[in-house]
Amino acid sequence: MTEHEIKIAFKEYDTVSELNSQDHNLCLEAKKALATSHSPYSKFRVGAALLLKSGKILHASNQENVAYPSGLCAERVALFHWGANHADDPIVSMAVTAHTNDFPILKPVTSCGSCLQVMAECEKRQNSPLRVLLYCINGPVWVIDGIQSLMPFMFFEERLTQST
Repeated sequence: MTEHEIKIAFKEYDTVSELNSQDHNLCLEAKKALATSHSPYSKFRVGAALLLKSGKILHASNQENVAYPSGLCAERVALFHWGANHADDPIVSMAVTAHTNDFPILKPVTSCGSCLQVMAECEKRQNSPLRVLLYCINGPVWVIDGIQSLMPFMFFEERLTQST
């Protein structure tokens, strides 16, 4: 038997004001994206903002549907928009934040497994790591360099991309 250990790394800032101006701005852009959330069922709004290498910022929010599995998280809305419209302009950073009036959010909200897998695919597609800022409004910000620290066992099957 072999025992393995996985370690993750991330930085935690007490508030968004501790970030450099580029990261601070991206977090505020994610907060702006909350306004377009369609979340009448959960009342849990999520906003995402992508900073592209060109300097362009893409905004997205969660989109719910009465048929619950038909909705989509803000992260995947943003990443699929990037892939369909801006794949030649690499993603530098992604900020994600959440808000609800039903209870206080005291720490950053992490992305679901499906979103993490899509983030991993985007990293692979652009051949560079994706920097993720998980921003708690009026709370801490977690900065993660690369999806490996969020999802160490992401799914990749190289044979699926090989030509026959």
